[in-house]
Amino acid sequence: MKENSKAPSFSLPSTSNNEYSLRDSLGKYIVLYFYPKDDTPGCTIETNDFNKLLPKFKKLNCEILGISKDNLKSHDKFRDKYKIKFDLLADEEIKVLKKYKVWAKKKFMGREFMGIVRTTFLIDKKGKIIKIWNNVKVKDHAKEVLETLQNIVKK
Repeated sequence: MKENSKAPSFSLPSTSNNEYSLRDSLGKYIVLYFYPKDDTPGCTIETNDFNKLLPKFKKLNCEILGISKDNLKSHDKFRDKYKIKFDLLADEEIKVLKKYKVWAKKKFMGREFMGIVRTTFLIDKKGKIIKIWNNVKVKDHAKEVLETLQNIVKK
């Protein structure tokens, strides 16, 4: 995946009880963040930070979407527990994760396994990727994404 390339289109089940399709958001900016697992420490911090900043993203005509391979039941529990006000998308078949090249070999405590590499994509109103954050560190990440978007909108 490269910046300035077209974001791969997709459709996935979402927590708002319908199928979300990337083309539904054309005309808006999109923050698409891929995270490993619902209700784990890093993912909870990242999701809560995006949730807190959601009004500021909305003012900039930007939607936020979180994607993991958890199912909708897990997403719904996570959303309700933390009062998340944006959609979480379920990619149980790992199709979108592979399209966006975030499904990769990971190492943890000497073990190698396939998993989601925490990655965020900022997509413009025409569906083009304008910024990619790889191997995201969750602390202040949402704020950094917001500042990047604010600088782009100002131009």
